[in-house]
Parts: sequence; C-alpha cells; structure tokens
Amino acid sequence: MLTLLVRGLSNAEIAGRLVVGESTVKTHVARVFTKLGLRDRAQAVIYGYETGLVTPGGNVGGLA
Repeated sequence: MLTLLVRGLSNAEIAGRLVVGESTVKTHVARVFTKLGLRDRAQAVIYGYETGLVTPGGNVGGLA
C-alpha cells in the first residue's frame, strides 16, 4: 500500500492493483499517515525515499 502510494498512484489505481474497494484504500492511507506521523502524500513520498522503501526508476511491487 505505502509503496504504491509513494509511487504516485491514486486511490482508485491502488484499489485496482490490490483488488479492494477505494474506500478501503482511503481507510488504509489514513491509518498509514497516522501511524507514521505524516500529513499528506507529499510527506509520504519523502518518507519513502528517505527510508529506501522506493528508489528512483524502481518498479512498483515488482511490476513494470
């Protein structure tokens, strides 16, 4: 979930990739933000790169 979010996918795109409802994605995104102390997607992107969760040009979840 966080990797897809950091890669810039919308809630609808994440829902499609994970085969869940968009409302489920919204709930998970909000919980991730709370648990990591993040305000928004921009901070999530910074967090993802600073922690090495994603790297520039890397694939999303092993997908091209």
